[in-house]
Order: sequence, then structure tokens, then C-alpha cells
Amino acid sequence: MSEQASLDQRCINTIRFLVADAIQKAKSGHPGMPMGAAAMAYVLWTKHLKHSPEDPVWVDRDRFILSAGHGSMLLYALLHLTGYDLPLSELKTFRQWGSKTAGHPEGHLLPGVEVTTGPLGQGISNAVGMALAEAHLAARYNRPGH
Repeated sequence: MSEQASLDQRCINTIRFLVADAIQKAKSGHPGMPMGAAAMAYVLWTKHLKHSPEDPVWVDRDRFILSAGHGSMLLYALLHLTGYDLPLSELKTFRQWGSKTAGHPEGHLLPGVEVTTGPLGQGISNAVGMALAEAHLAARYNRPGH
């Protein structure tokens, strides 16, 4: 295994450990989706998405919508590990009353969480609406090279 592949695997395993630890500590949550999607999400977030932890509302960012909101711990682990303002202490309060790391992502609580999702299918509807809005804005305001 190459050095880069080994590093990637350690990062993926770190996501999985953060997920497992938070769900175990909360004694509540859905581990299947975050554990299974960790590799895909890691590659997407680190190699393809345009995003900025320093400016989470940057207008030209890509939007990541976690449609299956019950897998929220995956999103929280990614935000934490990619530099968003989400300290480990918040991950330790996953699914607790008053926590910023709720059982379903809530768009108004954390930078990097684009929309609140919950019921299955809600996220895809939000994503389509956001994509249509972005296409409309791009058609109106984009200039060559932007």
C-alpha cells in the first residue's frame, strides 16, 4: 500500500471511530450509514468538493446535502476533520439536549451544514431547489472565468 493510500485509509478509519465513539457515548444514533459511507464521503470532501472552512457561506462553494439526516454523525465528523468550527467537545455531546450536534443536521446550528434534513427524501428536494437557484443565479450573474 502506498503512503498516500495508507494515509487515506487512516483518515477514513478516523471518521469511522469518531462516528462509533459519538453514537456509543450517546447510546443513540444510526451507525450504519456513516460507517458505510465514510470512504465515499472522505474522497468527496477532500478531493472534489469546493468548500472553505474559513468562509462556510462562500457563494461559489459546492453544497453537500446529507439527505439521510439520521446519518448526521458522518457530516459532523467531516466538518470536524476538515477544519470547520466544530470542536471535539461538541462531537462528545452528540444527540444531547442543547447540543449543536443533533440527531439530524440542523442548518442554523453549525457552519457547513447547508440545510436541515430529517425525513427521507427531504434532502433531495432541498438539493434540487438549491441547484435550480444556483443555475438561475449563474445564468444571470456569472461572467467568463467565474
